[in-house]
Amino acid sequence: MLGNFIYSNPTKLYFGDESLKYLSDELKNYGPTVMFCYGGGSIKRNGIYEQVMTLLREAGKTVVEDGGVMANPTVEKLYEGAKMARENNVDLILAVGGGSTIDYAKGVSASAWCEEDPWTKYYLEQGNPSCKIIPVGAVLTMVGTGSEMNGGSVITNHAQGLKIGKVFDEELFPKFTILNPKFTFTVPQYQMVAGFYDIMSHIMEQYFSDSDDSTTDYIAEGLMRSLIHSSRIAVKNPHDYEARSNIMWTATWALNTLLKKGKTTDWEVHMIGQAVGAITDATHGMTLAAVSIPYYKHVMDGGLHKFARFAQNVWNISAEGKSERQLAEAGLAALEAWMREIGLVMNITELGATEEMLPKIADGTFLLTGGYKVLTREEVIEILRESM
Repeated sequence: MLGNFIYSNPTKLYFGDESLKYLSDELKNYGPTVMFCYGGGSIKRNGIYEQVMTLLREAGKTVVEDGGVMANPTVEKLYEGAKMARENNVDLILAVGGGSTIDYAKGVSASAWCEEDPWTKYYLEQGNPSCKIIPVGAVLTMVGTGSEMNGGSVITNHAQGLKIGKVFDEELFPKFTILNPKFTFTVPQYQMVAGFYDIMSHIMEQYFSDSDDSTTDYIAEGLMRSLIHSSRIAVKNPHDYEARSNIMWTATWALNTLLKKGKTTDWEVHMIGQAVGAITDATHGMTLAAVSIPYYKHVMDGGLHKFARFAQNVWNISAEGKSERQLAEAGLAALEAWMREIGLVMNITELGATEEMLPKIADGTFLLTGGYKVLTREEVIEILRESM
């Protein structure tokens, strides 16, 4: 296993169907004012909102509500939340929802007391906070992003046609996260399977890099096998607790910094998918699904051995009678078949992209160097065209 690294993760997790009760213990560690962030109102319909509010009231907290966090949080919403947090001198930001809500909460945490423009400093320039940071806690209701145990925060700027992720240092990781698999039961099927693919993509972005024998890759293969197995159960019965709990745990470990240790990592699928989302505002996991197969076919020759290993160790495809290339192709075919089986969108046209948009999407795609091939702008357009 190559590479030199440090591993540390400060987020405390409470997992299981009784995990919310521990929120009361955590609230004792923070001051009197809590900013309660949530999305479009689904937590009010499914009862989670009232459960959380009851615990906040019992703890004697002053609650500043910040609802309406959209699926792709915008820079305008970030400015609004930062102003609210600052004016109310918030002691804790409690994000209740999926990855977008938690991403947003981290952005607000770093922006509330920032004297510079946070979009420019954190997202365009990828700078780090030099101001007061507000602690963040989370109650997860939709799996996919892994934001519950990492420093990631993705914000969209429609005016600039950009969707950019900033990975903050450990100080921005949630201090604690409540993981109750039952809270994910009411997520609509479309969003649920999009989240499943976001998990798979996170693992593959880290797996499809480097060529050494790495313990990390063996962990990644196990996580992918678990996700594939449980996803097939969950799409048929979204209330299967065992399947949903395994998926929730896999999502957390897919992007809590463990799988990148000793790896260069790729992330180009995310760069292309986020650029599609910046223009179309499509669901994140679906944008990843729509561009993945064309991308992996494009870069496969650079990592043929790893793609062949993927076929054998993740999909149980026999190597007998196959060349390494044939085996690699069979692995991608199996991936595509599973994606179609669980109901993912497989083209960007269905997500609202048109031929005329491709140059702008390519312009908004950051070109990274960690994968098996460094793309050119022209190759990005080619991949996008193949994704239509």
